[in-house]
Amino acid sequence: MTITVTQHIKITPDIRGGKPHLVGSRITVAEIAIMYLKMGQSLELIAGKYHLSLASVYAAMSYYYEYKEEIDQQIAEDEAFADEFQKNNPSPLQAKLRMLRGE
Repeated sequence: MTITVTQHIKITPDIRGGKPHLVGSRITVAEIAIMYLKMGQSLELIAGKYHLSLASVYAAMSYYYEYKEEIDQQIAEDEAFADEFQKNNPSPLQAKLRMLRGE
């Protein structure tokens, strides 16, 4: 079941695991928040870089602040999963580079 939260934000179970995302894209609210808050990209830059309307990017940040605790938890879980995956699946390229450097 697709839930349209606003004209710019949707939650669809089969798109990005049911995370809130921008209508017409697979970009999640969390990704917009990370680009803006952690990476320091302006909302205008994000909109231009991904061919999004400025209104949808601002709507994503509005949604983020409304559900900040929940989305921050999702971000933390995703980061923990990525860290664990990286530990259990080392990069063959990185291993080869370490070997070549004599590490």
